[in-house]
Amino acid sequence: MTNSINQIQELLHRKSDLATRLSLLAYSGTPEIKLRKDNKYLYIRKRELGKITSTYIGPYSIELFNSVSLICKEYRNISRELKKIEHELANLGYKESELEPKVILNIEFGRVNLKQNIYNQAILEGVGTTIIQTETIMNNGKVSGMKPDDIQKIVNLKHAWEFILDNDVVAYPTSYYLSSYIAKLVNEGFYADGGNIRGVPVVIGKSSYIPPIPNEADVKNGIDSIIHSGEPAIDISIKLMLYVMKTQIYNDGNKRTGVILANHVLISKGEGLIVIPEKLVPAFKKHLVNYYENKDNKIIDFLKDKCWNKLK
Repeated sequence: MTNSINQIQELLHRKSDLATRLSLLAYSGTPEIKLRKDNKYLYIRKRELGKITSTYIGPYSIELFNSVSLICKEYRNISRELKKIEHELANLGYKESELEPKVILNIEFGRVNLKQNIYNQAILEGVGTTIIQTETIMNNGKVSGMKPDDIQKIVNLKHAWEFILDNDVVAYPTSYYLSSYIAKLVNEGFYADGGNIRGVPVVIGKSSYIPPIPNEADVKNGIDSIIHSGEPAIDISIKLMLYVMKTQIYNDGNKRTGVILANHVLISKGEGLIVIPEKLVPAFKKHLVNYYENKDNKIIDFLKDKCWNKLK
């Protein structure tokens, strides 16, 4: 069962990545050359809704023809790969779910705020970045004056957020296995087993709290009990986030994983987003230390009142 869930998660991530690449390709079909009054023109020929269409591209040149041909070939290859993935998902028993309108709206809300959310999470992690640098990295651009590890963290946050904003992943139940896959994404390039449960002791800076080495069965039960508590989505999301952080389930990236997992809960219910804004990071960290040390639970109200962005 565990292996099957992991396979489905891996396939859904690949499907999301391929679908994104497919949407960015300018052409699909077969290039064709038409001759008019001794001049050559390049068209794209394809079947749409049962009809053959021919779309004008531009005056023919061997360079343009080769470029368009490569794009069309890539489109065909990706389309074949997507069909293969859909077949594999069907064999594993996965079925797509129709999303409610408010959930679809929430996904769009997440995409519109993606840059700001990733920037705020990077600041929470102590990454030295600006909003412009964050955007440049997200667009695969080059930045100067930043540590390679900080750049990698932003790239990983982008991949993890894109993963939970995929329609298929939104329809997938929140679980320990989903949490581990998110941890794998945020730890990519840092740990080969970034999604595996922690097996070594850790200490938390500025806190006397020392989290015990987690037991996988206990962690699964802990996460399941929160998810199936019957509480409102916002309470489940916050408690899930704090559980991941306090338990320190993974070797690293627990705050990143906790925040993104919490957002999967909210997005799947159409209940908005939860992200700690840059200006509230110091206050959040202070509340978090108090929470770790069992001094108070004010962090729950703090997150609900200050960090929850509801859909209007």
